[in-house]
Formats: sequence, structure tokens, C-alpha cells
Amino acid sequence: MAVRPDYPLITQRLLLRPFTRGDVDAVFAYRGREDVARYLFDQPLSRDECALAIQQRTSQTGLAEEGDRMVLAVETLDQGDLVGEVSLIWRSVEARQGELGWIFHPSFHGRGYATEATNALLDLGFGPADLHRIYARCDARNDGSWRLMERLGMRREAHFRQHALFKGEWDEEFYYAILRDEWLARRHAEPSL
Repeated sequence: MAVRPDYPLITQRLLLRPFTRGDVDAVFAYRGREDVARYLFDQPLSRDECALAIQQRTSQTGLAEEGDRMVLAVETLDQGDLVGEVSLIWRSVEARQGELGWIFHPSFHGRGYATEATNALLDLGFGPADLHRIYARCDARNDGSWRLMERLGMRREAHFRQHALFKGEWDEEFYYAILRDEWLARRHAEPSL
């Protein structure tokens, strides 16, 4: 399987596209924030660190082998605002599994953008990428993330309690997943997703 979409991916209100060097300030506007970094492995990024991250992401646009990732900028169609990013990582060739991720600027929370953008990546993962299972994970305290997973039709498969030290304290993590057949049945039953 090799997947490199014809960009941009367009949804009802959003455009998903590869990152460009011109995105550094928009990404720094959310990745430089303490409240955004709270549940991420990174600390808040400096502008220089954002520039380096963008440089790496410009080539993360397709899946050709296990471990590859697509990390896409999410921009509004009406205003052209870069509101966040979504990712799909090819985790296992043999088991045909991927991992879904997202980071959005808090100013754009509550508008359904994360749901709309991740739906597009699930369509890609279960369509052209022919994945069997896609999972996502988050800190158990990150209500917004696990609620998004539930809106996507994912089921909670695990709750790891105090399984790792994360930023100086014991981490609790939720794992959610959805199978290809479940996603396709959901899309068929609710075409407006």
C-alpha cells in the first residue's frame, strides 16, 4: 500500500493540506501555548522549534511504509485560517493498523472542526489506505479528545492507570479504536458525517 492523496482534501468547511514554511506563525500561535502542550509529549514550542517541526511536516504527506505519517494543516475554507493539524500514522503493515491524532488552536474549539477533519482522515485510512483498524489515544483528563473519539464512533478499548511518568506525574491514558467495517457501516447509515 502506498497512499499519497491528491491535495488539498476538502470537506464541507475545511481544507486539509501539507504544511508550508509560511505556516510557522500560525502553528506557533497554538503550539507555543501551555494549555495546548498540557497533554502533548512536547513542552510549549518556541518559534524556532515550530519552524523545525514545520520543516519536518512538509514531507510528511503520504504513507509508503510502516511508521510513515501524514501530518496535515487544517484551514477554514471561508477565511483561510489555519486552525490546527491532524495526523494519520501507519503503525502496522501486517495488522493494517493506523493511529489518528489532532491538535487544534483553543480559539477554534467547539465548532466541529476537529470532528470534520478527523472524519476526512478516517475516510482516507479506511478507503485508499485500506487499514483494518484505526486507534487514537489521549490523557484521561483530556475530555475534549476522548469525547471527539466517541463522536467519531470509536470505542474505548483501554484505560491505562498510572502506567507511565508524564511531565512529572503518573499518566492515565485512554485508547479508543474503530474497525474498518464499523466505520463503513457508520458512513453508510449516516451519509451526512
